[in-house]
Amino acid sequence: MVHFTREIQMNLRDLFYESKKLDSERKKELEKFCKNLNLHFKNLKILDLAFHHRSFSNENEEHRRYNNERLEFLGDSVLGLAVAAFLYEDMMDNPEGDLARIKANVVSEQTLAPIAKEKMHINEYLILGKGEEMTGGRNKKAILADALEAVLGALYLDSGYEAAENLVRNLIVPEIRKVQEDKGNKDYKSILQEYYQKKHKICPVYELVKKTGPDHNMTFFVTVHLGGISYGPEKGKSKKAAEQAAAKAACTVLNIDARES
Repeated sequence: MVHFTREIQMNLRDLFYESKKLDSERKKELEKFCKNLNLHFKNLKILDLAFHHRSFSNENEEHRRYNNERLEFLGDSVLGLAVAAFLYEDMMDNPEGDLARIKANVVSEQTLAPIAKEKMHINEYLILGKGEEMTGGRNKKAILADALEAVLGALYLDSGYEAAENLVRNLIVPEIRKVQEDKGNKDYKSILQEYYQKKHKICPVYELVKKTGPDHNMTFFVTVHLGGISYGPEKGKSKKAAEQAAAKAACTVLNIDARES
């Protein structure tokens, strides 16, 4: 594994590191990011790469390959392994289905984006194209979650798996604890998604049908689409709650929860 990592590092250096120089101001920004999270990068250029969205490279021909998508791909696997290993060690008496549902919840965009913004302040370090910047890309959940994974990929390449795993455990394990503590509420969205991905290779699609009531007391109505079949609409006092209600309705009709138990 060590030799494989070094080979990747050399290839990335050839492709990316020398294609964009770090000025003193950017270097200070990256050092601040590391200090806030107690990270120790030997090569700040790979960390810089983790913050570069594809919209930047699309608008800059001389840096057309300088984006974080490959690091995101790698970081996604690092994250998945770190979370899976923690769950395996921490939940010795739980079946595979429980571990899979918690993992799916924790590595989701909905969980990662707030961590990226509120705990890591990744939005402050992103490098975006002008168009993406103008449309609020700095606060888009998908961009934030992807950048978090890219940072993990960069940390893995720069400092090794243990450093990346430590960051996961410091930032993401608290989210695992929240899921574990919420034992009274089943995550029907994860149950439904796990079942349909395994059996039919498709993901549920949730549609917000309507909202009613005043701003301080709104009710949301959501329908879930599974291929050509729809269930709902079901209501909730938040969009997330309505999505859970729609997923529960689908699970009940299809008897999915009983099959998975």
